[in-house]
Amino acid sequence: MSFNPASWPRRLRSQEWYGGNSRDTIYHRGWLKNQGYPHDLFDGRPIIGILNTWSDLTPCNGHLRELAEKVKAGVWEAGGFPVEVPVFSASENTFRPTAMMFRNLAALAIEETIRGQPMDGAVLLVGCDKTTPSLMMAAASTDIPSIVVTGGPMLNGYFRGERVGSGTHLWKFSEAVKAGEMTQEEFLEAEQSMSRSSGTCNTMGTASTMASMAEALGMALSGNAAIPAVDSRRRVMAQLSGRRIVQMVKDDLKPSDILTKQAFENAIRTNGAIGGSTNAVVHLLALAGRVGADVTLDDWDRCGRDVPTIVNLMPSGEYLMEEFFYAGGLPVVIKRLGEAGLLHKDALTVSGLTMWDEVKDVVNHNEDVILPAERALTPQGGIAVLRGNLAPSGAVLKPSAASPHLLNHRGRAVVFEDIDDYKAKINDDGLDIDETCIMVLKNCGPKGYPGMAEVGNMGLPPKVLKKGITDMVRISDARMSGTAYGTVVLHTSPEAAAGGALAVVRDGDMIELDVPNRRLHLEISDDELAARLAEWQPMHERPASGYEWLHQQHVTGADTGADLDFLKGCRGNPVGKDSH
Repeated sequence: MSFNPASWPRRLRSQEWYGGNSRDTIYHRGWLKNQGYPHDLFDGRPIIGILNTWSDLTPCNGHLRELAEKVKAGVWEAGGFPVEVPVFSASENTFRPTAMMFRNLAALAIEETIRGQPMDGAVLLVGCDKTTPSLMMAAASTDIPSIVVTGGPMLNGYFRGERVGSGTHLWKFSEAVKAGEMTQEEFLEAEQSMSRSSGTCNTMGTASTMASMAEALGMALSGNAAIPAVDSRRRVMAQLSGRRIVQMVKDDLKPSDILTKQAFENAIRTNGAIGGSTNAVVHLLALAGRVGADVTLDDWDRCGRDVPTIVNLMPSGEYLMEEFFYAGGLPVVIKRLGEAGLLHKDALTVSGLTMWDEVKDVVNHNEDVILPAERALTPQGGIAVLRGNLAPSGAVLKPSAASPHLLNHRGRAVVFEDIDDYKAKINDDGLDIDETCIMVLKNCGPKGYPGMAEVGNMGLPPKVLKKGITDMVRISDARMSGTAYGTVVLHTSPEAAAGGALAVVRDGDMIELDVPNRRLHLEISDDELAARLAEWQPMHERPASGYEWLHQQHVTGADTGADLDFLKGCRGNPVGKDSH
């Protein structure tokens, strides 16, 4: 698409605070000078906010202070004025009840951080799962020039000669312990190999997926997604991004110029090609809502259905992010999409170039990691969107992580009313369940958990695992970690806590899963379903105050991104007025 840069020089937003000699500007400027900044830095040059999600309690982002210094160097080199701003960091590793509950709070807080302070552009310094979407959502709402810099994945893990994928092997080893195939002592020994350097998950989990989504959307420089956290090239990327944001401010290149419907379609297809996390669905839908792009759940199926998964990474495949980077990273994947006619080539990126101009000359250095289409992990990757009387507003499944023999399955429901009910029952050898059953988990959606936790990939009962069975059909209104795998139906909407059909599934009901035909059906009559729903009463506690109350009152369904309803399409008030 064409973009016409703004004229330069011109008066920038930050000059409302710092430009001139009035009492108010001297007040703002004078206070900042106590940090030792000389007067000529307030001459109208772009002031760049480096929004840093570093936290000791967000280990994925523990190295971002070092990257922030590289961003600053780039901003100084390009003639800008960098200011580092710590912002809300929703850690996947530590936040309870779930980091997802705080994605929207982070986005809201960061939006106001941008809106209320003298920034002309923003560098979004992110890594851990929810930090990437929350900062992009805030940038979309305020619509100031913004660029994403991710912290990068950690190095490969190894245990007794086997590659260890963070998260993926946590589930695998945990199930092996329950099946009697691994001792608890061995599990503890393996723990030391799971996270052996700074960075995010080394699998194609949610963090790597969202880094890839930022790049595929055009919101990060080409090649950003896969560089390992400890690789010197990650620091170079940070410095180059610092340089670039200054020119973006001069050109007035904003998120609304980049985050078009075509950009989202590129990202959806990219997600299919990389075997990306189902979490990308709720995050991109929420981001599209912020910028006002016409993107729906059905676009995920329409755009991603015929995209082969060609990235051979855990949890769907064999390798890890380190090998993905060495093979050429995301630019190779995007080039493949372009060659297959599956890319909007003229989509604009933060570089000022089109997506195709960025990737057309890249080379694949390892066809075992980034596969030819004829050797794809699955010919139809992407995200399958299922509908039926059990999910009238939709549910999702990741075909590349599922067992092919279970994609068309009919089974007896074994119901868990919530995650506590699951935990109380699952290890009981008296539980009436076998591998033909369908496990159903309720009340774990956006309102129900609350926050929609990553509990949808329920571990199998030990008595089934001991038979050598490693997968069963599982259905819930929850999410699943991007590092997890299995034939898992997620995001069932409307959720149980909102009175969706999932709420009234009973033990012994028969359920049909038909992924090729995108069908999820509870085998009871319409009259029986209506009667059950009429009798249904919510079972979850309603919070009395605080953010939890706000969240539960205003969160939307997973099918529209699980954002707060009063924040959709809020780009109409991009930046605030000077209060003086």
